[in-house]
Amino acid sequence: MIRQARPDDADDVVDTFIASIRTFAAFLPELHTDQEHRWFVTEVVPRDHEVWVAEEEERVVGFVAIAELMLGHLYVHPRYQGRGIGSQLLAKTKELRPQGFSLWTFPANESACRFYERHGLCPVEYTDGSRNEEKVPDVRYEWRPSF
Repeated sequence: MIRQARPDDADDVVDTFIASIRTFAAFLPELHTDQEHRWFVTEVVPRDHEVWVAEEEERVVGFVAIAELMLGHLYVHPRYQGRGIGSQLLAKTKELRPQGFSLWTFPANESACRFYERHGLCPVEYTDGSRNEEKVPDVRYEWRPSF
């Protein structure tokens, strides 16, 4: 089930974020402590993103954070990968942003790039990473609906 996040989802959302980064983004430098991640996800992200969660067996197992024209975050807990949860969260994003949206990811995260391309997003800009916090090359994807 996909639904809007509630305040009591915070711990599960943070756990999903941290577990995903540790599992799928080992190529990134460790810039933040778990406490800093917790603050970012619970205090910063909700300021300018709608947060939606995927729930399975009454537990939050994934989330998406959507700004005006940007998909800011999409994470599925590693234990729940491969069940279509990411696809459901991305479908919700398309439903909520029918005019289209962009997102940033890292080419080094090959599984994320394959996922987005499989779902109709196209890479439109590659950078050397000098503008992101991690200083790791990144790629901007776009989804534009076909009318």
